[in-house]
Amino acid sequence: MNSGAQNPAEQPQSRMSRQVLDEINKALIGLRFGQVTITVQDGNVVQIERIDRRRSPFDKASP
Repeated sequence: MNSGAQNPAEQPQSRMSRQVLDEINKALIGLRFGQVTITVQDGNVVQIERIDRRRSPFDKASP
């Protein structure tokens, strides 16, 4: 058995996992306040949502 060869049945799952991780990473880049929601159905990621929240700097010195 060649130790460098991958099982063909595992390759699509690995590729899908890398793609999903890349999309999650993209959703997290630059996010300071907010959330990333990952929806899973039947063991598969079907949706990734990103919600950005922007904080407004309120002037606490003025009444």
